[in-house]
Amino acid sequence: MTLETVTALVESRPRAEIEAIVGAEMPWTWPSRALVDQAFPVSIDAIRADPEARLWGDRLMVTREAPARVIGSVLFHGRPGADGMAEVAYAVEDGSQGHGYATEALTACIAWALSQPECRCVRASTTGWHRASKKLLEKVGMRFVEERNVDDTTMLVYEITQ
Repeated sequence: MTLETVTALVESRPRAEIEAIVGAEMPWTWPSRALVDQAFPVSIDAIRADPEARLWGDRLMVTREAPARVIGSVLFHGRPGADGMAEVAYAVEDGSQGHGYATEALTACIAWALSQPECRCVRASTTGWHRASKKLLEKVGMRFVEERNVDDTTMLVYEITQ
């Protein structure tokens, strides 16, 4: 994920411009404005100020077969802090779910993160009702560590360590 890509998404630039930047077709319904706002909750100015830290490890999922299509993303919430913990989130557009893309991408991104000297732990959160997400986190080797209440929603926290 490059600063140019994030800027185009945050600024809701025309679809053709975003596709030219990423070199792949974007899904028609993805990413929505709500997903972009959730994935990049800080201002674009903050991202521009330190893209190496904010976009640390962020990846788009792109199909290998032609024509190349963006089918999802794996995003870290920035470079790990002093505690060595990186938080990861992921999304797959509706038409590409259930094909193992998230498993492959999340497994690769977690392995990459844990191979970085500053990362000792990767965490992910999901809602208690999202069975597919819980199953995915367990499938990639993460274990449940705690429940948190965030804005009156029960979130389940999973992690994997080196």
